[in-house]
Amino acid sequence: MSESQDTPRFTVINRRKFNADEPGSDAETPAASSEPARLKLVEPPAPAAMPTAASQPQAPPADPAPQTSHSLHNPASDQADDAMPQAPTSEESRLQKLQYDQSVERLDTLVRAQNPAAPAPEIIGFEHLVQQLYLSALMQMGAGTPEGQRPRLDILGARQTIDLIAVLAEKTRGNLSEIEEKTLQTVLFELRMNFLELTRMISMQPPVPPAPGGTKR
Repeated sequence: MSESQDTPRFTVINRRKFNADEPGSDAETPAASSEPARLKLVEPPAPAAMPTAASQPQAPPADPAPQTSHSLHNPASDQADDAMPQAPTSEESRLQKLQYDQSVERLDTLVRAQNPAAPAPEIIGFEHLVQQLYLSALMQMGAGTPEGQRPRLDILGARQTIDLIAVLAEKTRGNLSEIEEKTLQTVLFELRMNFLELTRMISMQPPVPPAPGGTKR
């Protein structure tokens, strides 16, 4: 057997032909190469022994948890948390409530000492909160104006008060008694009707002309 048959045949890859645009390179064109596509061994050597699992180095498992927390980190939320005051503990709230009740009791004692005939203060409940918001919205829509005077309207303030009652109804849903729920829905319905009538009257009025500019002297 000749020497050419014993020696494995390789296809020589001339890397310069892939850089034909570079100056000074004598790259061969695809037409000049007899086997331009043969990039493999004609007679490959015997494969080397594969390393065993014990000898092969094991890569440590990736821990995606730090990357996930880092990718979801929002600096704006940290600033918002810093702006919010720290909530009191249950023990601090209990002690503060105890001190508040003692202060209220001392105040009631002083009031009864100065006016023995004064009735005992009523216990504040949910209906008092609804009544307070209801009266505030009516006053903002011109109720309680003395006769003969032009009512002073705060239509934007009335809208905010009505929206507060709506938020209260949404957040307390399912936690109210039947009477409290009925009272809240009745108050909200009545205030919205008054608001609709008031805004309809405002829209029917002719627009107020703009104030004239300053006269030149």
